[in-house]
Amino acid sequence: MSYRFSHLRTTLLCSLICLLLSNLPAALFVQAAPASQTLTLANPILFVTQVPIVADFTTIGSTFGNHLGQMNAVGRGGDLWIRYPDGALKNLTAAAGYGIATGLQAGPNAIAVRDPAVHWSGTKAIFSMILGAPTKQYDYTVQDAVWQMYEITGLGQNQTPVITKVPNQPAAFNNVSPIYGSDDRIIFTSDRPRDGAAHLYPQRDEYELAPTVSGVWSLDPATGDLRLLNHAPSGDFTPIIDSFGRVIFTQWDHMQRDQQADADDDDSLGDNQCNDAGNRYGTFNYSDETATAAYTLGVRGEVFPEPRGCRQDLLVETNLQGHDFNQFFPWMINQDGTEGEILNHLGRHELHSYIERTFTNDDNLVDYYGQLNRFNPNPILNMFQIKEDGQTPGRYYGVDAQEFGTHAAGAIVSLDAPPTVNADHIQVTYVTTRTTTDDPNHPGLFREPLPLSDGSLLVVHTADSGEEAGNNVTNSSYEFRINLLTQGADGYWTAGAAITSGITKTLSYWSPDDLITYDGVLWELNPVEVRARPAPPLTRAPALGAPEQQMVTQAGVDLATLQNYLVQNNLALAVVRNVTERDDFDFQQPFNLRVPNGVETLNPNQPGVIYDVAALQFFQGDQLRGLTGCCDTEPLTGRRVIAQYLHDPAAVQANADLLADSPTGRMTVAADGSVAAFVPARRALTWQLTDGVGVGIVRERYWLTFQPGEIRTCPACHGPSEKDQAGNLPVTNAPQALLTLLQAWKGQQNGQPTVTPTPVITPVATMTPVTTPVTTPGATPTPGFNQRLFLPVTKR
Repeated sequence: MSYRFSHLRTTLLCSLICLLLSNLPAALFVQAAPASQTLTLANPILFVTQVPIVADFTTIGSTFGNHLGQMNAVGRGGDLWIRYPDGALKNLTAAAGYGIATGLQAGPNAIAVRDPAVHWSGTKAIFSMILGAPTKQYDYTVQDAVWQMYEITGLGQNQTPVITKVPNQPAAFNNVSPIYGSDDRIIFTSDRPRDGAAHLYPQRDEYELAPTVSGVWSLDPATGDLRLLNHAPSGDFTPIIDSFGRVIFTQWDHMQRDQQADADDDDSLGDNQCNDAGNRYGTFNYSDETATAAYTLGVRGEVFPEPRGCRQDLLVETNLQGHDFNQFFPWMINQDGTEGEILNHLGRHELHSYIERTFTNDDNLVDYYGQLNRFNPNPILNMFQIKEDGQTPGRYYGVDAQEFGTHAAGAIVSLDAPPTVNADHIQVTYVTTRTTTDDPNHPGLFREPLPLSDGSLLVVHTADSGEEAGNNVTNSSYEFRINLLTQGADGYWTAGAAITSGITKTLSYWSPDDLITYDGVLWELNPVEVRARPAPPLTRAPALGAPEQQMVTQAGVDLATLQNYLVQNNLALAVVRNVTERDDFDFQQPFNLRVPNGVETLNPNQPGVIYDVAALQFFQGDQLRGLTGCCDTEPLTGRRVIAQYLHDPAAVQANADLLADSPTGRMTVAADGSVAAFVPARRALTWQLTDGVGVGIVRERYWLTFQPGEIRTCPACHGPSEKDQAGNLPVTNAPQALLTLLQAWKGQQNGQPTVTPTPVITPVATMTPVTTPVTTPGATPTPGFNQRLFLPVTKR
């Protein structure tokens, strides 16, 4: 019997244990600080202990795929702890009746714990916990145990803690990184599929086709109201609510073609350089997202974005550079999921050190490698585990770590990005040194910076400066401990005093194939400060801008009626004022743009090629990519998201009168450069700007999510942070495309029935393999390779 079906029995047993333990004195579970422990903190620190896991691919400490509950991903034997200001420690889960003190971690009371977050009142906390471990060798009954969310009260030194499972959460899925919203909704990440369909589980990432969380979710535990705030094809991680009420999180941005599919493609010409090792993955496409979708093994076409750089067989005789894309950047959304974008409209051009141009035959386009002057002199590759400094609102600390080998540990960085600061004026600060790993003075590696209310800074630290070098399951070369940071004479910060003397445990658990043993110091992870603080403002979608409101009024449309229609049909409305405007620092994609017989925006210092833009092409993220593994013909569970031409029935019908090309989702650009389109909500979307025959010009590099009823506007595609390529400030024109779209929509509503709401499982557009005909130097690029567009919010 699967473990999850015995949940009632487990709950009753745990409740009985908790009842018995609740009569024990709270002091029984408090450990006094050792005499050598003189570190005094202003407030208690909540944290977890974790059995070390050497493997660093989709395990508990990994940069991605760390949400899994299988025994090889997270051992059992960790606990939720609190460290009081005087140094005393209390094992909270043990005091509440959970966990096994020592020895074999087996049965329903074996636990692992992660991700505590403190309520605004400072009197309770929420965290994720997994229950259950095998009782004997080859016991697979708990392999599908999942992380679930729990609340704990009674955090005081002389109180007995009580742990309660959060009601109405997705019961069959991993729910991790929970936090409290300003209105006490719970915001968290989960591997629940976008629409809850079991046959789409798990969502597989865009890199390794490994299971990932599907995005950021919001739950009202009292009513069970569950909302997907952000759909992320490769995953979102560790959300927080900042002092301005924004949800800040790390998103894995990896929108590129499937590297496993590239490896699977036969290469009769010898120019596919994606699979030198000869590996096979068995990738293929389902015909749609339904459970009964047809498929043909080996059929794996993709339509967006352009091929990766190793696919020279597809790039030969084109003007395309090849596209590889992989980063973990800070993102923000409102608490209702609207207005999603990279933090303060930041992007690669502000944060990265190298960006390739998209076309090889336009001398205006250049690779960026740091040669151009910019405000931020300190590049980063990634930013994990973000926390805001309570003393300096808008200052965010995070970790710049590599993807593999260091358990998401690296160097501490910070940046100041309150809502009023433009991306062109944000600078990264290197808090810890960037010295190489072979430096004898290397300070070690850091995770999870935590700014405290007294101005000090805690971190999770290991003295190891290299990659994980452990030689079995739990014998890690890393010893993660929570330390204060101290500033050195060179201005960089290093690990100072530890907040504990080390928490040790002797334990074992079944893998379930093997008996895993551990006797030593546990990892200390996920520190948070226990203190009361005001709840931030509850952020929601802003009021409609004046230019857009003017068009709504001129069309004779009631805004409330329009938004109700959007909600009922699971749609949003995307509006761009002038697609010819580009950011003044992007020289990697075309920037001299013109609408035929309409507006143009040109860089006076770089005249060069002028590109005609006539349509904005939308793509929706559909879970179509399946795989069988190396040597089988039976599909594995789950699917990867790939881009498909916009085909959502409600969106297509509502857009019908303005679609330049219905099968490929291209919306006409108006003479003033504006575009407006109905788009599906709560599904990852992307887009590109094309010429009149569908040839791509400017290509979006990120996935975006819209909310039902959201009317999302932006001044321009790939909008300027401060000024556009001609030195202009962002435009404020009333978008004519919105007027035209609303007039057509109003006519539909007067003459036709309301569009039927989109089904939970939407059929998918036909997938056509991309061809690469030769393009002449200086001409626009190949049809099908349609360069990215920056629409409402993200950047570059």
